Amino acid sequence: MKGYVKTMALIVAGGLLITACAPYQYPGGMAGGTMGGIAGALLDVRNPWRGGVIGATLGAVAGATIADISLQGAREAAYADRPVEYRTDDRRGYYYAEPVGYDEHSHCRKIREKVYEDGRMVREHVRIVSIEPY
Repeated sequence: MKGYVKTMALIVAGGLLITACAPYQYPGGMAGGTMGGIAGALLDVRNPWRGGVIGATLGAVAGATIADISLQGAREAAYADRPVEYRTDDRRGYYYAEPVGYDEHSHCRKIREKVYEDGRMVREHVRIVSIEPY
């Protein structure tokens, strides 16, 4: 039991060190890791620890990747001042970002993001992106 606690503490500490360098991906990675860990622990009946660790790792990578794509798309839409879209290779996933407003005082642009899976919208979010004046 003592070995499990030490192992889990090392995994958590390593995860925090790795994600500290990527502040925008941190919330996505943590949410994905949490959901993946819970799902993995529930699905691996014979060894829930193994399922939890594998699920948390895969979930964290997927969550951070989605957060990174979202940030990249919002920045691209803000700087180009036009809509941006990304699709997965199998055409099941779709990301769309469009500029919806600009604040002259703060040099920030509002970007509306929409994420679709299998033709159904699963998330809509407005992100504020800072634009440096030239």
